[in-house]
Amino acid sequence: MRKTYKYRIYPSKSQEKILTEQLEICRKLYNTLLLERKTAYETNKETISMYAQHKRITELKEIRADMKLNSVYSQVLQDVAMRIDLAFKAFFRRIKNKKISESVGYPRFKGYGRYDSITYKQYGNGIKILDESVKGKINVSKVGHIKTTFHRKLESEVKTVVISKSSTNKWYVSFSCELDQKLLPKSNENIGIDVGLETFAYMSDDSKIDNPRFFRKEEKSLAKSNRKLAKFPKPSKEKRSSKKREKAKKTVCRIYERIKFKRENFVHQETRKIINKYQIIAIEDLRVNGMMHNHCLAKSISDASWSLFFSILDFKAEEAGRSVIKVNPAYTSQDCSQCGHREKKLLSTRIHKCNCCGLTINRDLNASINILRIGLDSLGIQSLEANDL
Repeated sequence: MRKTYKYRIYPSKSQEKILTEQLEICRKLYNTLLLERKTAYETNKETISMYAQHKRITELKEIRADMKLNSVYSQVLQDVAMRIDLAFKAFFRRIKNKKISESVGYPRFKGYGRYDSITYKQYGNGIKILDESVKGKINVSKVGHIKTTFHRKLESEVKTVVISKSSTNKWYVSFSCELDQKLLPKSNENIGIDVGLETFAYMSDDSKIDNPRFFRKEEKSLAKSNRKLAKFPKPSKEKRSSKKREKAKKTVCRIYERIKFKRENFVHQETRKIINKYQIIAIEDLRVNGMMHNHCLAKSISDASWSLFFSILDFKAEEAGRSVIKVNPAYTSQDCSQCGHREKKLLSTRIHKCNCCGLTINRDLNASINILRIGLDSLGIQSLEANDL
């Protein structure tokens, strides 16, 4: 399994200038290769492969000196062609599936500042760690030695490396490593989890995780900073962005970055608690993108970050040897967890009252017990835990 270690790097002003230039060169190359693919298909109905574009990059180095391709490591340039190939594969996949939740968008040209990372496909070719201490360094081809904060040690051999720039002009390096599982001792406890908006997650053992609502808490400061940004005219081809606009834009980006960091920290902490305690974890198989089409709840669903929660929970469970079972969420809130009687409820009804057996419990607790029962049944395990509740 793959695990990514992300560290902050501190390039000097000259190194930052070189890295920014490399990003811009890769952006222009991306647009050039995309245009070639588009033109070839429109004129001759011909499809250009990724490997053909790798050869084309070598030709461009000789005939297009103005692109300065020689100032970027060769494998980084090859990764640009790979990104275009992946973009087209995703485009054709969306056409084939024709899902309502996905827009069938043709790969777009990247504007100025829209290319924010470069990839070294093989560690040791173009990039290498010189010192893995807290105040360490990495050696990057055509850039030099860059100061790096290694806040934790790499646990395995590095496969690929990505250098990226954030919207707030911070630089990071990410090392992708191949790791073995770190199995935790087996637990006898299983859990069903019902995610929601009133509470972030309700467990089948009657515990819950409160919804932190990070975006809602930052909404006023975000609106204020956006109003300041709106006072300055947008950049055009004739006139570039002013320093005041860039400063106002950076303030907006900092708020979004702060929200992102808080969400990730919250999700990592809560998923770790769940993984450490439970062996089998049953969750809802939600199509979050489709649910976002509801304009009344879209902001709250986005703020809850269910997709991030599910993906990190899945990764940590695989690493620890735990089982995550995805359950169809249909009727889990309407079915009685004690007798199975189905009764329709409005979303505003927060208490489950069964007219058949008389059970009265929290609606989310009832749903989480049903999720656990269905999850255990799918594994062929008798759901005693759910019945006892």
